[in-house]
Amino acid sequence: MHQDRVVLITGAGGGIGRASVHHFAAKGWRVVGVDRAEFGDDFPQNGYFIQADISNPESTEQIFEQARAFHPTLDALVNNAAVQVAKPLVDTTVEEWDAVMASNLRSVFLFVKLAHPLMKAAGGGAIINVSSVHAIQTSANIAAYAASKGGLLALTRAMAMAYARHKVRVNAICPGGVETPMTAHFKTEAAQWQQYIDSHPIGRVGTPEDIVHLAVYLASDESSWVTGSIFTIDGGRTAM
Repeated sequence: MHQDRVVLITGAGGGIGRASVHHFAAKGWRVVGVDRAEFGDDFPQNGYFIQADISNPESTEQIFEQARAFHPTLDALVNNAAVQVAKPLVDTTVEEWDAVMASNLRSVFLFVKLAHPLMKAAGGGAIINVSSVHAIQTSANIAAYAASKGGLLALTRAMAMAYARHKVRVNAICPGGVETPMTAHFKTEAAQWQQYIDSHPIGRVGTPEDIVHLAVYLASDESSWVTGSIFTIDGGRTAM
């Protein structure tokens, strides 16, 4: 159990983020959750929820002021928050491109910069960046999202090299199709949803719980020799 350890999770309100909040809490971690939407009444009682927009640099500073007031150190950071623009690249506006990069990539840069001194004060820590299979093997009409998630893998490796001497480990997870609010649009038509399922050789779409078990492992002492690594959890999708 990890009664004295603190994890900060972005995008905590839904999908993988919400499952991460509850799973880390069940393992004894104290959770700081961040999301632009409200979480609801079921946030862990010994944790702390911050409603804020992580794409805004000023909000990021305020988030960490509140996080430090809750607890002066930080043991793990799960950079999970993301937005997606699903449209042809030629129709993607500069504003849409910038919004994706601000939420999916710049926020990680800012959160890691601010989390680093808190992790050093804790004697080390773990950063888990939630990327996507689109960073490895993408599809049509999702270029901005794929580019942001590909950049996140490069950033993960660079951060792992920069922070290893401070005992801060940095790894990335690349989920395949996971049943979350972000993938809900596939369910509008039964045939489309079945096609989405069939794109995963294992025969089903993933659940948030399929992802969070690895996140907890990467935050724990059991993975103390794991850094700079990319883990794909996709039901065999990228093996096709």
